[in-house]
Amino acid sequence: ARVDTEYGHVIYIPSEAVQKSSGEQLKTSGRRVDLTVSILNPSLFEAPSNEGSPHEQILGVWLGKQDVHNLSDPIRIVFVNASQNGTGKCVFWKLSSNSEQGNWSTDGCKTTQNSTDFICECNHLSFFAMLIVSDVPDPAHVQRLVYISYIGSSLSVVFTVIIIVLFLCHRKSKAEHSVIIHMQLTGSLLLLHLFFLASSIWSKTAWVFCQSLGLMLHWALLATFTWTAIEGFHLYLLLVQVFNIYIRRYLLKLSLVGWGLPTITVMICGVVGAYGKHTITNNTSDIIVAMDLCWFKTENENSIHRAMMYATVNGYLGLVLLFNVIILAVMVVKMRQLRARSIQSRGRVRRKWKDLATVLGLSCVLGFPWGLAFTTYGPLSLAGTYLFNILNAFQGVLMFLWFLSITCKSIQEEQKTTKDFTQSHLSS
Repeated sequence: ARVDTEYGHVIYIPSEAVQKSSGEQLKTSGRRVDLTVSILNPSLFEAPSNEGSPHEQILGVWLGKQDVHNLSDPIRIVFVNASQNGTGKCVFWKLSSNSEQGNWSTDGCKTTQNSTDFICECNHLSFFAMLIVSDVPDPAHVQRLVYISYIGSSLSVVFTVIIIVLFLCHRKSKAEHSVIIHMQLTGSLLLLHLFFLASSIWSKTAWVFCQSLGLMLHWALLATFTWTAIEGFHLYLLLVQVFNIYIRRYLLKLSLVGWGLPTITVMICGVVGAYGKHTITNNTSDIIVAMDLCWFKTENENSIHRAMMYATVNGYLGLVLLFNVIILAVMVVKMRQLRARSIQSRGRVRRKWKDLATVLGLSCVLGFPWGLAFTTYGPLSLAGTYLFNILNAFQGVLMFLWFLSITCKSIQEEQKTTKDFTQSHLSS
């Protein structure tokens, strides 16, 4: 038998449960069995649990006057639209012996989950609920993360502008390819943080305008990912190829990839209408914390929109990071080989610290802070979310420090070359 509740939850009762509730009387006399389904407020069941809090409704299911348990064909309850913001566990209310008190128990129950619903299968009848552990941090953490995002993005805009101004003021007639690639990555970061601030500030504007901001934010993010991959590719040419690395119109081809690939991707996403207002909300009894963005829309989204977001953001980021991790590993091996050939022990400790600083700087340039996005799930999700938010919100500041370090190193090398040339000229 199937029972549909007014809240949309569905209960499937097997024939075995009907027979056990009435004994043999149903077979012989044909009497009916009363089915009672109650929808109750969770506040009536006071029992703290470390495994989560009960869903909005508790379903009580009873058949006849006899207890029904040890079913070989379990009762199935579908809690609809309950699994969108967390993970859960099916429980029932178990009374303590010789007491009216009770607690939530999972004995005899099994839980499965799809994209929107929880499905409970239990071998008895009782009061059933879903203990849900929300994937969204509590309001205090959400508010802190929002502040960190705004402050970090604002500072990143300022420092990326400073980098570009310094580059333009001290630009040589023919700058190195590495420096120009750094500037392209810096430009994409500047656009990313600008569009992030704009999409959060103007998320409540007209729908078409919000769609455009969502498209531009996605485009800037993909451009940032692409230029981090190009940084890794260029590093590969410098370290591995070394010789015969001339590529005709090298920078033009890199620019076509760095800006063209994101453009094609967002045009496809825009055609299917994937962009709109994206709401990150956390509700409690007395607090509502929300952050709206113009991004992939959460209202009226479908499986195509969700698949596009995961493929173009999570999937693409994973491929870029995998490529850059391999490149950085090759670079570390090359550095160790070069240091092993050096027989000088003088300044070895200082050299190791310099190498460590170089690896950390390249890790930022190669986009490793973005990899912290994959740590925002699981038991360390809160710590991972904070680290991800801080490092990526302030990524413009980190890029400024890296640019400053390579600029100072270049100036020192030029001064040393000039000094050596002057001394050799005077001695001759």
